[in-house]
Amino acid sequence: MNTRPALADLGLGTGKKARLHRILHQNGLGNGTAIFLPYDHGLEHGPRDFADCAAASDPKYIIKLALEGEFNGIAIQIGLAQKFYWDYAGEVPLVLKLNGKTDIPSAIDPLSPVNTTVEEAVRLGADAVGYTLYVGSPAQEHDFAQYLQVRKDAERFGMPLIVWSYPRGSAIDGKGGKDSFYAVDYAARIASELGADLVKVNFPHPDKQAGVPAAYRREFSPQQAIGSVVRSANRTLLLVSGGERSGDQAMLEKARMSMEAGATGLIFGRNIWQRDHDETLRFVARLKEILAKYPSV
Repeated sequence: MNTRPALADLGLGTGKKARLHRILHQNGLGNGTAIFLPYDHGLEHGPRDFADCAAASDPKYIIKLALEGEFNGIAIQIGLAQKFYWDYAGEVPLVLKLNGKTDIPSAIDPLSPVNTTVEEAVRLGADAVGYTLYVGSPAQEHDFAQYLQVRKDAERFGMPLIVWSYPRGSAIDGKGGKDSFYAVDYAARIASELGADLVKVNFPHPDKQAGVPAAYRREFSPQQAIGSVVRSANRTLLLVSGGERSGDQAMLEKARMSMEAGATGLIFGRNIWQRDHDETLRFVARLKEILAKYPSV
């Protein structure tokens, strides 16, 4: 198992350290692990994600669910934060997403434009901000430029920065795809080298090897792959995404391997709220049973 870095090892200023301490040690299990509930899908995917669970279309229901499930934070866009978060402000940490894109245009050269600021996150009482970085996109020059301003503002306001580090674009499609071991490993390293405090990645698939560099064209177990991704993130705390909903046992095993590898936690969205209310809370409890076995020292 990789050693998960402690807050004292991250070189954080007092603002970032205080906010991350609240997230990791005063919410959730309080043991230095984390489970976040992302809810930016209305912008990213459209209302289709709510078709099988009508309650999930109501932001107030989702924020209350984050409170009931004792999540370490909920990630939402500016409009939902302004209109709904005030009902539960201070009761569950807010991660304000600073950028996002629709699912309408082609994703050949994806870019996630910024739509709000770190300053607004401070005004809303957020404990962290989130930024989606499309690793490998031909639009990365613009992406890196707007990310630079976000990173500088996060430092200035003492706000932890979580990077959704997502390999995307035609070049990625030709090198194993967005969730290949190569692409996810690279994405974790890029987020770390660009100054993220936490990085969100998808679970790597080492069997996807078409077009990948030679170092990734051999047999790796899923456990070896996620272990390498954690090492590539080094002193950037790693969160593993749930991705599209699959069988519960597969998701629980993904969570176990991630925590065994040294991840800080999980960020599960559709896998959580595309369920009946009581079923959701039961599944969250099973995830927390896994996290409880891997406390930070």
